[in-house]
Amino acid sequence: MISMILVLNQKGDIMISRQYRDDVSRAAADSFRLQVIAAKETGTQAPVKRIENCSFLYTRHLNMYFVALTRSNVNPALVFEYLFQKIRILKAYLGEDFDENSMRNNMTLIYELMDETMDFGYPQNCAVDVLRLYINLGNIRPQDEPDTSQLTSQITGAIDWRREGIKHKKNEVYIDVLESVNLLLSNTGNILRNEVTGQVQMNTKLTGMPECKFGLNDKLVIEKETNSNRKPGVEIDDCTFHRCVRLGKFDADRTITFIPPDGEFELMRYRVTDNINLPFRIIPIFREFQGQNRLSINMKVIASFASTLFATHVVVKIPVPKNTAKTKIKTSFGRAKYEPETHAIVWRVKRFPGCSECVFGADVELMPTVRNKAWSRPPINVDFQVPMFTASGVHVRFLRVYDKSGYHTNRWVRYITKAGGYQVRI
Repeated sequence: MISMILVLNQKGDIMISRQYRDDVSRAAADSFRLQVIAAKETGTQAPVKRIENCSFLYTRHLNMYFVALTRSNVNPALVFEYLFQKIRILKAYLGEDFDENSMRNNMTLIYELMDETMDFGYPQNCAVDVLRLYINLGNIRPQDEPDTSQLTSQITGAIDWRREGIKHKKNEVYIDVLESVNLLLSNTGNILRNEVTGQVQMNTKLTGMPECKFGLNDKLVIEKETNSNRKPGVEIDDCTFHRCVRLGKFDADRTITFIPPDGEFELMRYRVTDNINLPFRIIPIFREFQGQNRLSINMKVIASFASTLFATHVVVKIPVPKNTAKTKIKTSFGRAKYEPETHAIVWRVKRFPGCSECVFGADVELMPTVRNKAWSRPPINVDFQVPMFTASGVHVRFLRVYDKSGYHTNRWVRYITKAGGYQVRI
């Protein structure tokens, strides 16, 4: 596994070094400084470098390099995940924008964290909440010190993301289903790319150590149920989960069972590529008048979601040639103006009702040019947010909370769909 962890500044000087195995030495940092930092490979080459039978895997934070050294055939994803977790832990202790000076002023703390998060080259406990129980900055009060027996079980136990003894006056769970629609339409109206990426964010305020069972309208689950009156489910292509989810149960019967962390966390991510309900249809017509230095734009935008819903912060960027001199714009609602710095007419609508359509028209006067270079016609870009709407059709079927005391839990669910890369070629 990992033989050494190094932290270097932008000059290549070693700030932190922690050796976990004796098959590499600090002299290897000179090779990294000469062949990577001095050669200015960062940002242009892959963050993996093989030098003298030693693999260097690195990432950057501000002007510092976090480098993992190994001579074995490791899983690169595991190594990078550890480096990212290490940076996340340092942000929690030293602040979001920790720099070289704050690293040098907290050497003892950093070496403690290095020893607790890795043992003999194998990543160990990287949960910030658990690390804070026994590694602190000296400001913990005696009455806040945890019991040593609970601390040992917390560190070595299987559930290190949640401590025992949590109490809340109100037991509540907030669920946010956030989706991003990615669309690319050709100038003839054919769909070139169409997918939805989503994530389920949760904020749990639950007492004790409850077990939760979470259900979506997954097609594979609904097909197993014999109720013929139920609506068809959504075919989820792939998904990833928070480490609290019991993957064995999900593989067996597609049920999402977990003991949640306390507070905010991301339960899962998913992707859907079939039967996507696009929130907006865009029909553009561009006409260039040769010899008249004029361009005519007509466009219709149709909202295809329910009339009870509305989209907010709708921004449509309509490209125009770089030699645009003057524009005359008409819209049925919203505001539009020509922005020379972006070479586009930007049309903004604060509130776009569902099942409605809006018409946009513009006459563009162009300055004459010496060279008649053809306009490249960049695509139309659309940005929006639609609350309480999911383009994929995914919705939460249930969330059950099981606890020994059997308390009542309040649940709130919110859906938000926004634009990812929503583009229409012209």
